[in-house]
Amino acid sequence: MGHSDFAELLGQLAFLTKQQRTQMRSALDSPPNTSVNAVASVLAGPNVCPHCQAPAEQLRPWGYSHGLARMRCHTCARTSNALTGTPLAHLRKRERWLRYGQALIEGVSVRQAGQSCGVDKNTAFRWRHRFLEAAATHRAEHEGGIVEADETFFLESFKGQRKLPRPARKRAGVGAHWEHIAVLVVRDRSGQTADFRLDKLDAHHIAAVLRPLIDRDAILCTDGARVYQTVARVTGLAHRAINVQQGIRVIDGAFHIQNVNAYDSRLKEWIRRFHGVATKYLENYLGWRRMMERYRQNISPAACLCEALGRFPSQQLTQT
Repeated sequence: MGHSDFAELLGQLAFLTKQQRTQMRSALDSPPNTSVNAVASVLAGPNVCPHCQAPAEQLRPWGYSHGLARMRCHTCARTSNALTGTPLAHLRKRERWLRYGQALIEGVSVRQAGQSCGVDKNTAFRWRHRFLEAAATHRAEHEGGIVEADETFFLESFKGQRKLPRPARKRAGVGAHWEHIAVLVVRDRSGQTADFRLDKLDAHHIAAVLRPLIDRDAILCTDGARVYQTVARVTGLAHRAINVQQGIRVIDGAFHIQNVNAYDSRLKEWIRRFHGVATKYLENYLGWRRMMERYRQNISPAACLCEALGRFPSQQLTQT
């Protein structure tokens, strides 16, 4: 609080009622807000200048603003705080962010999250996608060994939009095959997971996401769809196809796609609780589920807040 604001506060003390004076004494005698302190500990930083990416050595203390320490960069002479350049910049009520992180862990609805945090449902909705914006980009960058890949589908949804580009379906209706969004899930045996929303389920789009992801000496394991044979030939990857339609589940005791299929099953079961996800937010929900899988029983509200800030720990630390 600035000196002028503090002087103004002191000037208003004379107008307090007896009950208000009692409440103020109680607030002053109580211990500091642990939620605020906990959030402040997570918001330490920034480690680099968010404007010019200069290293931390170029950042110098530059006072405080709105309860956050500001830093000034000697390279670009611009100031910043721990939220500058992050999806959480300019959001208010920071003392409730950890409580909202717990709501993400529990996977409750927007209304339930708003009620638990004491905010409006519209605020809870905005927070959900601000918190998930950076987490949606946190996927495995390299996978090796035996890498399983399989596609899963989500019905295209215009949930929340007033104007639809097609006739409305009945609740829980079934759309045509062209109304399904293909998501390619790629997972190796160490648990590294990446998923990609595909504009089209063909060899060109699949190869474009697999080529930079899978190590050259890895073995790609898929079902018997012909598109993956073309992908393996184009990318030069060793390929083992599992003919699931003929009842084959495992080849040579090691090659199967049960790992990625199990992940698909958990994803579909988890996402069912939201009663339909708008397609434009689908990638946020995919990132949300990947975050839950990475931390598993070690997930915490502080970890959710770090993910929302884009401070991703190394993958080795988040696997179990």
